[in-house]
Amino acid sequence: MTDAAPDLAILYEHPQWFEPLFAALDRRGVAYVKAPFAGHVFDPQGSPPPAPVIFSRLAMSSFLREAEHPIFYAQSLYAHWAAQGARVLNAEALAVDASKARQLSVIASLGLLTPETRVVHRRQDLIAAAAGLRFPVLVKADIGGSGAGIARYDSAEELAVAAQAGETPVGVNGVALLQEYAPRRDGRIHRVETLNGRFLYAMEVESPGDAFDLCPADACLVRPGAAALTMTRFEPPAEIVAAAEAIAEAARLDIGSVEYLVDDRDGSTRFYDINALSNFVAKPEEVLGFDPHEDLVDWLVEVIAEEKERAR
Repeated sequence: MTDAAPDLAILYEHPQWFEPLFAALDRRGVAYVKAPFAGHVFDPQGSPPPAPVIFSRLAMSSFLREAEHPIFYAQSLYAHWAAQGARVLNAEALAVDASKARQLSVIASLGLLTPETRVVHRRQDLIAAAAGLRFPVLVKADIGGSGAGIARYDSAEELAVAAQAGETPVGVNGVALLQEYAPRRDGRIHRVETLNGRFLYAMEVESPGDAFDLCPADACLVRPGAAALTMTRFEPPAEIVAAAEAIAEAARLDIGSVEYLVDDRDGSTRFYDINALSNFVAKPEEVLGFDPHEDLVDWLVEVIAEEKERAR
């Protein structure tokens, strides 16, 4: 971080997750300012953008760390700054990032498969919504993160008991997804990272048992109770790369990942998650053979140059 007028502001909630990004920016001498959400306020009649380019590093899992999370606040804040001419990276993707239901609709609109899913806004509707779905099923909070808000039910009776007792997961926005449990082949999911709408790298992530928290970043892996993950660089076939890039474009994703699994029941490829927060993999040089933060900073420098040119 330099003393010059900032060209870039980083908006974030988690105090440790972005140290590798800050270090990469420092190495390149980028004039940036850190802007944590904690304590942030804005005036709808003022509060100019802190920099011409604003990079959103908002985690959907923020509600797990603080009940008064910034997920909905950020939507108003980014719109306020964009109206004043700032370029807010990933702002347009926020509505999709903040809803698993919207993510699946985006994926399905491209003709790609997702796990069979029903969306509800009342627990009592889960029982009827399960008609025609194969058990076991998952109930997922619409706004999740780090595998939170996911429960498995092996029978209609088990689901009914939990729903009637008010024990099934529900998102902080009051929406839940009922989804067929698709067993992942070889216990693996695949995560495809994109940058500026283009393929950056892909990984296979393998976990023991039936874990749902498959975040591969440093800050995720050191959490108490985090799953033991095996991460391997993976070169996806051309059709997967094309699908991931199409999803990124449809979701207005400046940077982020797309996740899919191979359904072990029938071998089908099913996309199930769009994530606008990429912390990147832990130990990238060891796992990937390069540090994607360097690519990220290259792009941020290009965006800053574009905005300076536009302002002239």
